[in-house]
Amino acid sequence: MTEINLTVNGRAVRASVDPRLHLADFLREHLRLTGTHLGCEHGVCGTCTIEIDGAPARSCIALAVACDGSSLRTIEGFEDDPLMAELREAFSADHALQCGFCTPGMLMTALDFLRVKPDPSEADIREGISAVLCRCTGYQGIINAVKAAAPILRRG
Repeated sequence: MTEINLTVNGRAVRASVDPRLHLADFLREHLRLTGTHLGCEHGVCGTCTIEIDGAPARSCIALAVACDGSSLRTIEGFEDDPLMAELREAFSADHALQCGFCTPGMLMTALDFLRVKPDPSEADIREGISAVLCRCTGYQGIINAVKAAAPILRRG
């Protein structure tokens, strides 16, 4: 077992973990932060996307021990974030979710994308969210939601 120290959603966390434990499993099983979803477990689908030290990352292919000393933010860590609230509202208004499985990863990816590209075209949005696979929506609702949220997030 290896001792790790992390900051998760603003809270200090100290744990003893198996060196082979994936970060997503640590978040879900040890910290009970189940908003981080596991899809492919190969880093392809994007449903497990979280922030590690402010950058989006696939938690299913990151080892918990490799994140020692890092600051993590899961979808649960955005509860009081006004920009994420606006993006969530746009997802709801534009029917950008159906089963909801990809939604946490999609929200994390969309928020980061809009921080980098605050005035995107539809083509930009398609490329920006392509890192997360959705099997239900056909993507148009998600694209519409990201487009609708962009001006609000620019002002935020």
